[in-house]
Amino acid sequence: MKVFHNIIETRNIPHAVVTIGTFDGVHLGHQAIFNKMKTLAKGIGGETVVVTFSPHPRQVLNIDSSNLRFLCTPEEKLQKFEEYGIDNVVIINFTKEFSRTPSEVFIKEYIIDNIHPDYIVVGYDHHFGKNRMGDFGLLNDMKLKYGFKVERIAAQDVENIAISSTKIRNALATGNVKRANQLLGYTYSVTAEVVVGNKIGRTLGFPTANLELPREYMLISNRGVYACLVDYQGKTYKAMANIGHRPTIGDRSEDNPIIEVNLFDFDGDLYGKQIHVRFIDRIRDEEKFDGLDALKAQLEQDRDNVYKLLENTKL
Repeated sequence: MKVFHNIIETRNIPHAVVTIGTFDGVHLGHQAIFNKMKTLAKGIGGETVVVTFSPHPRQVLNIDSSNLRFLCTPEEKLQKFEEYGIDNVVIINFTKEFSRTPSEVFIKEYIIDNIHPDYIVVGYDHHFGKNRMGDFGLLNDMKLKYGFKVERIAAQDVENIAISSTKIRNALATGNVKRANQLLGYTYSVTAEVVVGNKIGRTLGFPTANLELPREYMLISNRGVYACLVDYQGKTYKAMANIGHRPTIGDRSEDNPIIEVNLFDFDGDLYGKQIHVRFIDRIRDEEKFDGLDALKAQLEQDRDNVYKLLENTKL
């Protein structure tokens, strides 16, 4: 997969099949667009092109940035693009000045004049350009004049729930990782460096890898215990994670949650190392116990419950 930061460099892509968007999460709806693009490209001997933006438009245009949450980092997004077979990615620098570009000007001067697409493929509700005024109708109006074809992908749904990044973020916020995974089409995960904690878990027989994520990537705000899989150095471990502020210990503020991951059947030092945590399902709410003995007893029960839940889960 080729990645371009200057759209002029895309002028030699043969028979381009293009889509445009932010693609937060690269969920099942996005994957349907990519599958259509690959089918079209194969039919004309062309290549697929994803046009996306950095930073995310909401980071530039949103006044209250403290409320912004994203399903994946820019690096994770590129990994997903490659995983789903995209040939080329164009990353446009999104600025306030760029946001004022009229929709038709954006299509003409950025897409037509540089990429020369044979096809433009969009989702059922896609909007673009200044004030998000551009849509499928505008592309239809422009296609004859500029010699490209337009395809619109129908809304995708799971169990009659229309798929969208917003619905996935909302599912994660309530702790419904199982629903989020259904809408994503893969297991929601985070990758982060393990930081030094207070090591109380180790004294209880449950050493934890502590992860502190940037606020914009801390999507699971419903505090509790989760069944997880952890990927580290080519191996996968069953695990449980507590997301919250450790009320029994009382050393963490309400607005500064942490992810504490206990890897099963692992004995090693993870401090300063990166681990990949996949969230499978929610086990229970975070609770405040009368003391460390009661906490330990509950952790033992949690571990048994997670083992049972993950019994038939493919590692």
